[in-house]
Amino acid sequence: MASKAAKEITARLKNAGSKEQAKVLSRFFKCAPGCYGEGDKFLGVKVPVTRSMVKEALPCMTLTDVRELLASEWHEVRLAGFLTLVEFYRKAEKRKEEKSCEEITDFYLDSLEKCNNWDLVDLSAPHILGKQALIDERALCKIYNLSDDSRLWHRRVGVVATMTLIKNGRCDIIYEIAPRQFEYQHDLIRKATGWMLREAGKIDKEKLIQFLEENEKIMPRTTYRYATEIINRKAVD
Repeated sequence: MASKAAKEITARLKNAGSKEQAKVLSRFFKCAPGCYGEGDKFLGVKVPVTRSMVKEALPCMTLTDVRELLASEWHEVRLAGFLTLVEFYRKAEKRKEEKSCEEITDFYLDSLEKCNNWDLVDLSAPHILGKQALIDERALCKIYNLSDDSRLWHRRVGVVATMTLIKNGRCDIIYEIAPRQFEYQHDLIRKATGWMLREAGKIDKEKLIQFLEENEKIMPRTTYRYATEIINRKAVD
């Protein structure tokens, strides 16, 4: 049986849902048979609404509640669980509770099977694993390991988690793991890799240009296109 806080936020999300919006989201997140989000179910709640509900419920939430939310069949309920975990990490980080940050990160890593679409990954990985990797060598190693994982969403967690490292001047990591993504066939990894390279280019454009020149012949076109947006935009400007 779900704990009280998890049960209440689930009920609120169900009440806020829209059948029409659920259909839109199901198409957008590719939930049809054979697609990357096959079988996922949507209530039809937009992210800002879910985020608002999470912030309201946060004082009553525990890791037990998060576990209950992540076990849900509904996409938005799982999102609420991951957003709650992000808030838990943020608060622990602010209070300089290193042990709590480590425990939250471990909880997150143990829950990655529930992180099964790109929005769930992108809204959580940089804010938990990425932040922990700034202070914890073990978390940094996990980024390397995940970026080599054969599973799509685990791999994307590893790639997208580098966002926080990049924003803190650690661009070396994405340059190390990016070439290992080139042979991975899924477009969502190619896009994520190009996106992270583009972010690194905002820190040091010349370094990005050098990397692109060295790897252009072996880099997927999707990755190259995403990575060069910052360069092309500057040229236009």
